[in-house]
Amino acid sequence: MRNLIIGSMLLSLAGSIWGAMFIAVRLTVGVITPVALVWMRYGVALVPLVLIMLHQRISWKIERKDWKLMLVAALTGQTISIVTQESGTMLTSAQMGSVITAATPAFMVVFGCLMLHERFNLSRLMSVILATAGVLLIVVDPENLQTGSLLGGIYLCIAAITWALMSILLKMLSHYSVFALTFYGVLISFTVLTPYGLWWLFNEADLNAMAMPQIWGSVLYVGVVSTTAGFVLWSKGLTYMDASIGGLFMFFQPVVGTILGYWLLDEAMTRYFLPGFALISIGVVLAMRGGNTTAEEKLARSRKNGVLYE
Repeated sequence: MRNLIIGSMLLSLAGSIWGAMFIAVRLTVGVITPVALVWMRYGVALVPLVLIMLHQRISWKIERKDWKLMLVAALTGQTISIVTQESGTMLTSAQMGSVITAATPAFMVVFGCLMLHERFNLSRLMSVILATAGVLLIVVDPENLQTGSLLGGIYLCIAAITWALMSILLKMLSHYSVFALTFYGVLISFTVLTPYGLWWLFNEADLNAMAMPQIWGSVLYVGVVSTTAGFVLWSKGLTYMDASIGGLFMFFQPVVGTILGYWLLDEAMTRYFLPGFALISIGVVLAMRGGNTTAEEKLARSRKNGVLYE
């Protein structure tokens, strides 16, 4: 239970940070394209990550046998998931993005059972259903759903699936420092996006608009806070609990985004917010009461599937 409490605090904070990120991203609309914003946030994030690793003398080494998982995690999560999430939100709406990416915990339950041999029971199934229903109550608005494009919806579905897969892969690499995992994931993604980022910077960027405080301030937030702090907190939080439980804390993202949108951008908060938040809370508590999967359970499931789980 102590591990669940620590993990829940870290994951809640990560989800809250990403909820506030929607405000920062909205401030850059029309000035920075989604892919360019992802590239810039990673370029900014590399600086504090390197400084922290040097100051803490964190090992940079990743074993050769684990580089395949590291590459797949970086390309699926930090690259494909973030780019498709930003692009999908631009083509639809922030609320539509919250609805579809709220499917991430369900995919994490599936991947957690298949790849990590975590327990799957009625309690976990009900927790996902209740939390998903809570998010739908908060963010679903018929007018917003009508404005969503098919391509944007596809992008957001891809974002949900790839983020869930990345979270499982990071848990499989949890014997490394979360700072090292975050650094390499960000570095790989930054390198992949650099050709487009440089082209955009020298051909399309409006440097005068980017000099406005709300623009560079937003870039600093998504780079230093959302990327560096958010990714580290998420990766560390997953080491304390089953991924299928940890995924539920992604629901804090749309909740915090809705609250901050109401306070800072004068966006409407529906009458369903409080009952929706209550359902999310019940779902999280229900999942945590079930506890983590024990080593004996994992071993039994791995033997049943003909795979040795370590």
